[in-house]
Amino acid sequence: MFAQSAQAARTFDVGPGADAYGSVQAAIEAAVAQGDAATIRIAAGTWRGVVDVPPGAPALRLTGAGATQTRIVHDHDAARIDPRSGQPFGTYGSATMFVRADDFHAEHLTIANDAGPVGQAVALVVDGTRASFDGVHLLGHQDTLYLRKAGTRAWFRDCRIEGTVDYVFGAATALFERCTLHSVGDGYLAAPSTPAEQAHGFVFRDCTITAAPAVTRVHLGRPWRPHGATRFERCRIDAPVPSEGWHDWGKPANRDTARFAEHANTGTGSALQGRVSWLRDTDAGPDTATLMQDWRPFE
Repeated sequence: MFAQSAQAARTFDVGPGADAYGSVQAAIEAAVAQGDAATIRIAAGTWRGVVDVPPGAPALRLTGAGATQTRIVHDHDAARIDPRSGQPFGTYGSATMFVRADDFHAEHLTIANDAGPVGQAVALVVDGTRASFDGVHLLGHQDTLYLRKAGTRAWFRDCRIEGTVDYVFGAATALFERCTLHSVGDGYLAAPSTPAEQAHGFVFRDCTITAAPAVTRVHLGRPWRPHGATRFERCRIDAPVPSEGWHDWGKPANRDTARFAEHANTGTGSALQGRVSWLRDTDAGPDTATLMQDWRPFE
């Protein structure tokens, strides 16, 4: 749970006005410096620039004026040269926002990478654990959302995530509830790198899977690492998912280890006939308490 009370938390405003900070990063740095849990209220507008919540930051809550009103945007991509190092940013370094601390929450805003279809260009990296997102839009093309670290947990509720190739990827355990996953180009939705010893990877529950009109092929996922785990359950799948549903990343050995599952989905792309023979199961998945270890960020 987000560890603060409304009475105790300090509030930092981003926006116009003498008492407000002129950038999201400036407000975060001020909140980190004062050392206690804090709420950062971000006014409507497009806030361009990289945002970093550093390791060890107190529990921070970022709240916007609405996902279509408050937009945090930048345009780095993996191949672009970082002027600080003279080297390419790389996938990780291309992110618009880095959440490297624990107990982070964001709501009612957009985080986007608008570099376009130029290869890896991350909107959000989450390294910390117990990160929650409510009514947040995550927009990009390839590699939109990077849930990087094994052993961490993240929870997305009523969010919208857009991309093309591997646009939800990484090693964390993450629950997506009532989210919209929208493909804006042909590709692969999930690319889990779940380690073998971790019970769960990505779980999409009661979500809607859609695609732009020109999109012709959306695989549900492929294993970035051999034991990658992804589950879709009770989702409405209306994207053009090929009959096989999943891909082995061109590595047949992954078929013996990848943990992919579908259960009780509906929609034009949900038919199980023709699915890969190595689909792990079609049974109901773990309950929320088991998946999130009794963590309740929205209560």
